[in-house]
Amino acid sequence: MALLLSRCCAWNKRTSGFAGGALNVCSLFNGCRDREAPPAGYPLAREVGAGAGRRHALVKELYLHRRIYLNTTAYKKPVSLWRTPSRLMYTTRTKCCCNQVHSDKQYKNPYTLAQEDLKNLYDEIRRLLAVSSDLKEICDYYFDGKGKAFRPMIVVLMAKACNLHHSKNRNLLKSQHSIGMIVEMIHTASLVHDDVIDGSDTRRGKITVNKIWGERKAILAGDFVLSAASVALARLGNNSVVSMFTQAIEDLVRGEFMQLGSKENENERFMHYLEKTFKKTASLIANSCKAVSILGNCDPDVQEIAYQYGRNIGIAFQLVDDVLDFTSCANQLGKPTATDLKLGLATGPVLFACQQFPELHALIMRRFSVDGDVNQAWQYVQQSDGVQQTCYLAHQYCQEAIRQISMLHPSPERDALIQLAEIVLTRNK
Repeated sequence: MALLLSRCCAWNKRTSGFAGGALNVCSLFNGCRDREAPPAGYPLAREVGAGAGRRHALVKELYLHRRIYLNTTAYKKPVSLWRTPSRLMYTTRTKCCCNQVHSDKQYKNPYTLAQEDLKNLYDEIRRLLAVSSDLKEICDYYFDGKGKAFRPMIVVLMAKACNLHHSKNRNLLKSQHSIGMIVEMIHTASLVHDDVIDGSDTRRGKITVNKIWGERKAILAGDFVLSAASVALARLGNNSVVSMFTQAIEDLVRGEFMQLGSKENENERFMHYLEKTFKKTASLIANSCKAVSILGNCDPDVQEIAYQYGRNIGIAFQLVDDVLDFTSCANQLGKPTATDLKLGLATGPVLFACQQFPELHALIMRRFSVDGDVNQAWQYVQQSDGVQQTCYLAHQYCQEAIRQISMLHPSPERDALIQLAEIVLTRNK
């Protein structure tokens, strides 16, 4: 899988329409690219509340992505349903072009750089959740210290990068360290609840809490972890940070509701998918990145950089996760593959495949509920460019994340966050 994603990046580099072989994502993601805007008939989100601008931006990003992708050498229009499988399935290792946005220098490994600050993370969380009941056993089961702590790692690196930019001092503040614990607790609580909703048997290569202790105790355990995270958040005494995490939790819930539905119109369906992806995955990362910049007393411009980096890396992370559901084996991913299709979910690869094979539309609308639908959808995706287009879109989000974080002063942490973009694109689990 790493080879597939890496090759996809390399293909993007060869596209002739981009200056220097790389897409100017600065203008693409800020809506100021020197291209025509979406046509008047292109559906936009209804402008309701503070999220209207973000939904409009998601639609515009998608529209431009589809125009650009369809004009690159990575896209080949199928001549028939049973065309030759994509050449992305037969590749050799090539260097991901993410690093080439800046130079060929070797950036710091983000996991290694954050290791010292995170070595006691799970011990501290378990102490925070210490209770004398079944709850403790369940909490200890999930916070066993074997996770990669992806979100706390981003928080720690972002905090230090922002601190250096603002005050020339890279030291991690105690309050910023607490954000790393809080974001991991909120994320884990959401996983416990998701497993109950989806009826999942495994998570991270382990049997899920709901299968061991039952759904009722799993739900209560998730609630307990979320309440403990809220208490830790309140202790920080920063109203802006509390408000941001409240919004992130609301987005998690709204994203889960969005996942239960779909849209009839193809363009609205893509907008719905991207907005759901932001709410379920990227919002928590984006708001936690902004939170540590606020706690470091950074100016609003730096706070926005932190937020946009988290937003873009979070969306890219989920897009790659959706690709892995079609390309990775269960042993690598830590959960059964084709899970999304079995749950009735149409993710990026399926939605892009539907452009080439309209027969997928009916399957999407009935959420793959008829016998044979899952297998049929799987075949359509394998015979389309759905995986490649989703990889390409993830690459663009990573490019924008790199552009944003590169505005900060140079530091090992800033460079590690740049390196993280390649790790997100080339991961296989």
